[in-house]
Amino acid sequence: METHNLTYILEFHLLGLSEDPNLQPILFGLFLSMYLVTVFGNLLIILAISSDSHLHTPMYFFLSNLSIVDICFTSTTVPKMTVDIVTQSRVIAYVGCLAQMSLFLLFASMDDMLLTMMAYDRFVAICHPLHYAAIMNPRFCILLLLLSVFVSLLDSQLHDLVALQFTCFKDVEIANFFCHPSQVFNLSCYDTLLKTMVTYFVGAIFGFIPMSLIFFSYYKIVSSILKIPSSGGRYKAFSTCSSHVLVVCLFYGTSIGVYLGSSVSYSPSKGMVASLMYTMVTPMLNPFIYSLRNRDISSTLRKLRSW
Repeated sequence: METHNLTYILEFHLLGLSEDPNLQPILFGLFLSMYLVTVFGNLLIILAISSDSHLHTPMYFFLSNLSIVDICFTSTTVPKMTVDIVTQSRVIAYVGCLAQMSLFLLFASMDDMLLTMMAYDRFVAICHPLHYAAIMNPRFCILLLLLSVFVSLLDSQLHDLVALQFTCFKDVEIANFFCHPSQVFNLSCYDTLLKTMVTYFVGAIFGFIPMSLIFFSYYKIVSSILKIPSSGGRYKAFSTCSSHVLVVCLFYGTSIGVYLGSSVSYSPSKGMVASLMYTMVTPMLNPFIYSLRNRDISSTLRKLRSW
């Protein structure tokens, strides 16, 4: 593979989903529809939570912020992809690629942190119900949100600083429909220890550690629920967690596989399908999962519709 000096590289080329011209109108309509459903669905969740005072609780505070982040997260990749389909051009400027990578990491990390905080919120609510109001007070919730923003910014800037150290690339073609961080790193000529350390360190910090915290939270939650004597009480407790568990499985199952897998061996077709799952499908499904499986959200949405 030919090596290119960075001084002559002003742009990268995205592989895209398909070269077949007959599929382009179908792909454009499909992804534009999915994007609009994602935006409007999450906006409805935000509107429902903000309009109903009964939903002004820590759980829905984190959920509304998750909806905001999901809109921003999917907006970093889908609009560019739909424009590329229309213009039949998959070129992205070097500076634009770094900007997209930075925003992608920022919102992906915030998504990650918010899902962990939501698991902690459910843990406190079910395992320590008498102390819930004291622990999950508004000041603490805002502090957790600010912490997630700070840590996510740190992650984003760390990747950018490492990427800016690259002075040459093996190729200019990125095997995805957006500038995926690990694939941009793999294009570097240098097989540096720093590059490997950042990839696996961030994978641990934003992948396995949050997942471990979530699993620990749900281990304690399940243990507490099984001690509830009535079946109705157990069902109610499980129902408050089921939506979150489903979203966590969708998000982590695909994102970690793509991030760490592409640093070792990468299959473009499988990688792009997995990327579509966590950049488009999961943010689109979140409003449906939370509205259909949450009575409070469903009733508020029905009230809004009746207006």
